[in-house]
Amino acid sequence: MSHVSHREDDKNGIPKDADAAFVSRCQKGETAAFEELVERHQKKMINIAYRMTGSYDDACEIVQESFLSAYRAIKKFRGDAKFSTWLTGITVNQAKNRLKQMQSRSYHEIVSIDDPAGSESGVPAFDPPDPDPPALEQLEKKEVRIKLQECVGALDSEYREVLVLRDIEGLPYDEIGAALNIPDGTVKSRLFRARGFVKDCLKKALGEI
Repeated sequence: MSHVSHREDDKNGIPKDADAAFVSRCQKGETAAFEELVERHQKKMINIAYRMTGSYDDACEIVQESFLSAYRAIKKFRGDAKFSTWLTGITVNQAKNRLKQMQSRSYHEIVSIDDPAGSESGVPAFDPPDPDPPALEQLEKKEVRIKLQECVGALDSEYREVLVLRDIEGLPYDEIGAALNIPDGTVKSRLFRARGFVKDCLKKALGEI
């Protein structure tokens, strides 16, 4: 009898984590359950990491490291926040660490995203999705996207992360606060400043938009 998959709310009336059943199975040692969590969240985590760093190769490596960290710590996950929120926090921290490395020295390594992850330690394989959007969409929005990424990349990491999580990923304020371990008010104030900066940056680059 399943005691996880049919529970819709916790004791505080908060909707249950849709990943709870897989997390529970993974905590009992089912590697296949973690592979399902990877499949569910890898695309979103790559997008977050890419928006934070501006590099798809770096984003793939960051997310691979994030899933590895999550896998190693999964038995300590208590469910105080949703699994996706917890994973987002790990990914953002990994991205910030990578940014520090990139800023502290001339840093760029060639990463083979074809190499299977975890084949030696038994950690589930990580398979990044194809990064290329349809050619027509690429052509139509290329200039704006490039400038937007440049403007986002010019933000300090503390402002960049809230902008990415709210305006690009659409996460609610409480989840962003939980992922970053900051109050909702701090999320909102940082977001306000980040939006103002990006708006001004895009105006200078593209004119009125």
